[in-house]
Amino acid sequence: MIIAIDGPAASGKGTLGKRLAIHYGLRHLDTGLLYRAVAHAVLAAGHAPDDREKAAAAAQALDPTGFDETVLKSQVVGEASSIVSAIPEVRAALFDFQQEFAATPPGAVLDGRDIGTVICPQADVKIFVTASPEARAHRRWLEFSARGLAIEEAEVLADIRRRDARDSGRAVAPLVAAADAHVLDTTALDVEAAVAAAIALVEARRG
Repeated sequence: MIIAIDGPAASGKGTLGKRLAIHYGLRHLDTGLLYRAVAHAVLAAGHAPDDREKAAAAAQALDPTGFDETVLKSQVVGEASSIVSAIPEVRAALFDFQQEFAATPPGAVLDGRDIGTVICPQADVKIFVTASPEARAHRRWLEFSARGLAIEEAEVLADIRRRDARDSGRAVAPLVAAADAHVLDTTALDVEAAVAAAIALVEARRG
């Protein structure tokens, strides 16, 4: 079984992906970490995130086994990942890895921005997770605060809006709900309610 979860930044898709994978005994891939790792490699080497050649080279050399999520989930890396993910050569370099991950038995839950439309258009279940920009910014701000990072919530909201515009407007694999995806709005849902709703969607599709 392949479950594709897409949605904008801080919509809750990563949490849902992990929980659904545990619930159904499947493997989980947060594809956003792949692009964050590419962005981090480019920045660490002293290059700009929009340097197509350097970003493509970083994507081709990526080792998905050694990610440090704490480093990769910083706001700076998140902003840069939204830029590198719009580079066609980067997406092409990561395409096969994602497809192979999904196709390996017994199946997987993948979350990202183009899973149901590009990576796994044949997924058994597709869920598009969304929430208001304000709700998403507040969640991300709480995450940063919990890690001791001092940042204004208004700055996080501005970053969310910039990323939404880039992700939805890019020429290659833009963020959009697949035609056969179930839309799950988590604006007013806590984690447990969102997980329950997602499981109900999967069960309805399986039934």
